[in-house]
Formats: sequence, structure tokens, C-alpha cells
Amino acid sequence: MVSGPDDLSALEEALGHRFDDLGLLRRALSHRSWVAENGAAESNERLEFLGDAVLGWVIADFAYHRYADRAEGALTDLRKAVVNQRALAEVARSIGLGGHVYLGRGEEAAGGGDKDSILSDAFEAVLGAVYLDGGVEAARRLVVTRVAPRLERALDGLHRLDRKSALQERLAADGREPPEYRSSATGPDHDKVFTAQVLSEGTLLGSGSGRSKKDAEQAAALDALDGLDG
Repeated sequence: MVSGPDDLSALEEALGHRFDDLGLLRRALSHRSWVAENGAAESNERLEFLGDAVLGWVIADFAYHRYADRAEGALTDLRKAVVNQRALAEVARSIGLGGHVYLGRGEEAAGGGDKDSILSDAFEAVLGAVYLDGGVEAARRLVVTRVAPRLERALDGLHRLDRKSALQERLAADGREPPEYRSSATGPDHDKVFTAQVLSEGTLLGSGSGRSKKDAEQAAALDALDGLDG
């Protein structure tokens, strides 16, 4: 443990929330390894469970209203892009959370304060603590301030990677029916090659192949987008 249990004012400032019950924040920072060594009553795992649910709801609500022109698939991918272990660990590092997590001696010696798994879990636990201490608006403010800005960067990545969502949005904008995919596979089970076609209103828009059905459909969507842009 780098910081003492009463040295949490800097973290509160980074979170944008002053706790009425500082015990909630201390519990959110209590990794199970520290609890096991110090005989504490409870680790941060229950708060992590709560924070995960709050985070998912706030991001879904934010994305739904902010990106009103995006299809369900794109919104799901956006949420996944920012609600995952790596992304949350980056958020935790941006507020210096690792220096405040209470770790057992072995976990601390192993660099646990900078492990993605520990940092992401701790951030969700802290969010759960903020929710219990300050209510919905306090929790929403933390997510909107620290997590939601990453959605814009994720959106740029989706345009490059998720061609199926991009094609669906393109067809909707043109007033056309949603894309329909037809796929088939050839070769032995250990070495299959998948081929996919994408159609709209019975018209073939593109085709592609890949090592999985998903890859083939993405390739077909890219072929269709290229044709529509051509």
C-alpha cells in the first residue's frame, strides 16, 4: 500500500467527489490480498459488482443520447470499447488510482498496483462507492468526466474496424433495407474457409472470405462499402 488509509484527499479531488462516508472509499480500495493479510471485514469485490452495473448503465444511456444516429450494433461496440479491463485500467492510471489501492505484501511486491485487472476492478469498486455515497448524479458525473470522453476515440476506431455497422448505417441513411448476410464454408473442420455475401432488397452488394464467418461477413461489408463509394 503506497498511500496511508487517511491520505485520500488527492484521490477524492481526482474523482471529483468528496465522500461523506470515507469508509466506503477505503473499502473500494481494499484488494482481497490486503483483506486476507490484515483481517479486514470485506474486500472491494461487492462494490466492484455494483460499480460494473452502474458503469454499464451510464455509458449505455450516454451513448444512446449522444449518438442518436447510430444503430444498436454500433452502440454495443462503442460500449465494449470503453467498458473493458484495458480501457478501465487506463482510466484508473489517469487518476493515479494504483497508488491508493490497498494490497497485500506479495501482490504489492509483484507490481499489483499497475496490473490491469486490479486497476479496472478497483475503478469499478470506487464508482460503486461514489454511487452509494453521492447517488446517481455523483456516479454519472464521474463516468461522464473520466470514461465517456473515450467514446469519441472509440468511434473513430469502429469506423475502421466494424464494417458491418458502417454498412448498416449507410444503407439506413440511403433509405434502403438493412443488409442480409449469406455465408457458407468449405474445407475440413480444422481448416475451414468461410465465404459471405451481403445483399439489400435482393441486390448483391459485396462478397468476401475469411477464416471465420464473422471475418467473412466483415470482408463482404467492406466490399459493399467500397462499391457504394465507387
